Amino acid sequence: MSAATPRVAYFSMEIALEQALPTYSGGLGVLAGDTLRSAADLALPVVGVTLAHRRGYFRQHLDSHGNQSESPAEWFPENSLLEAPARVTVQVEGREVQVRAWRYTVRGVSHHEVPVYLLDTNLPENSEVDRALTDTLYGGDPRYRLCQEVVLGMGGAALLAQLYPAVSLQHHINEGHASLLILSLLGRRLGGEQRTPTVADIEAVARQCIFTTHTPVPAGHDSFPAELARAVLGARIAGLLDAAELWSDGKLNMTYLALRCSRFINAVAHRHKEVSQEMFPGFPMTAVTNGVHAVTWTANPMRELFDKFIPEWRRDSFFLRHACTIPLDEVREAHGRAKRDLIDEVVQRTGVQLDPKAFTIGFARRATPYKRADLLFTNLERLRAIAKHTGPLQVVYGGKAHPRDGSGRDIIKRIFEASRELGAAVRVVYLENYDMSLGRVLTSGCDIWLNNPIPPLEASGTSGMKAALNGVPSFSVLDGWWIEGCHEGTTGWGIGGDRENPRDPSGDATDLYDKLERIILPMFYGLPYRYAEVMRNAIAVNGSYFNTQRMVLQYAYNAYFVEPAMAPAPEGAAVAR
Repeated sequence: MSAATPRVAYFSMEIALEQALPTYSGGLGVLAGDTLRSAADLALPVVGVTLAHRRGYFRQHLDSHGNQSESPAEWFPENSLLEAPARVTVQVEGREVQVRAWRYTVRGVSHHEVPVYLLDTNLPENSEVDRALTDTLYGGDPRYRLCQEVVLGMGGAALLAQLYPAVSLQHHINEGHASLLILSLLGRRLGGEQRTPTVADIEAVARQCIFTTHTPVPAGHDSFPAELARAVLGARIAGLLDAAELWSDGKLNMTYLALRCSRFINAVAHRHKEVSQEMFPGFPMTAVTNGVHAVTWTANPMRELFDKFIPEWRRDSFFLRHACTIPLDEVREAHGRAKRDLIDEVVQRTGVQLDPKAFTIGFARRATPYKRADLLFTNLERLRAIAKHTGPLQVVYGGKAHPRDGSGRDIIKRIFEASRELGAAVRVVYLENYDMSLGRVLTSGCDIWLNNPIPPLEASGTSGMKAALNGVPSFSVLDGWWIEGCHEGTTGWGIGGDRENPRDPSGDATDLYDKLERIILPMFYGLPYRYAEVMRNAIAVNGSYFNTQRMVLQYAYNAYFVEPAMAPAPEGAAVAR
């Protein structure tokens, strides 16, 4: 079945399409890939746009002390993908840069196809500098990043205009990296006219744009000095920013640009909406809580279990609600096989033999301070005592630190140090080069999924959703999605107080130890079928809801295919809505 003429264009700086293509760094890219996989399953007329990232993000290498080094994750799109039948040019620092695109096809359960175009400037017509613009994900300096965003937003908009002429598209901007497409749409509306954009012009562009913000930290939003922006964008495009008053505090802020020029704005969890509204007051915002693609992230033993008892689950993820009827022995047996797969993976990668009967904690996130990967090791003596008197513990870690994040790199080293100090008392392994393949093995094979960022810095988080699909309960700080998914003692456990009475994060380690010692481990070792009930509930309650099929349907019902409705302009906005 061929793809339908698209009505929605989904733009994302990174998209995790498959394990063999290193076109993603982590959660944002995995979410984008899962979104397009569910759009294909639902037979929605969607097209994806991203960059080729020929050198990927990076491959992570860890020595025996946890020192991280990096190497390029190179791939060659011409070896596996077909070139799209159109090329475009973008203006970068006054130069014409040629852009081609490689087409990847996402096929859904119904055989519907969603095309994804990976933009690539590695062409002989371009200078050596410009040929490298689409090579490295989140690499380079601010100038390199802004040039990349010109290619993504403006080049992507131009490509779609060539491929699908006379088609009216809704543009879903997944985080601010692609916001420059707004200026392309505005320039297209004005044509060759040398006039100031009006309120009607801005609203006409906004009717074509949907914006999802993911970052609850101001520093995480791309912002470029005006001088750099003018040099890269050129006088005509910078003039549009001037005329439409789309600068923010004298800078080109990609999030602010998208907020000012989108008709539908959403955060990625209900708590994240509250945080985002505080950051960007005056902009109407809703929440569409993230999800994960059920079939992609379910390990083979669990897929077989669902196929046996809930055959409709691949077509409709909500049928996983009926997991509550699966016999507990079947749940335990399937999870046992997934756990053995994880243990085999650990042996293959590290040579360390874990105990298949020991309670196994999983933790895999980007290594950066606010995610507190080392919180579990706040008190090593307490952890030893828990393992000795309550039941054996072992921990499996994964996650990369950004090459320029020295604090994140230090966290990995501290985990290696804790592993050496704990020795056989609590076995700890850190698996390098965390990616889609390892993510599936780890989220399905551990016995509990640990997540303990400093609230409210977790926008949503999706790794715990993957774990839930595999019957692995979460043990997490009540932030992001877990505020919505945590039913204490039923789907998992919270850390650090409840929704109404959050506590000082400095007490989170004590709460973590207390619940491990007094509730979770006694249940796992002493009441195994009660623990299996929590596992089954994680599937039925969380797995059936926190998936991208539900998420994409929410976008379809509330944004993609509804009559555009313009909200009132924020206070102080002179031209934009």
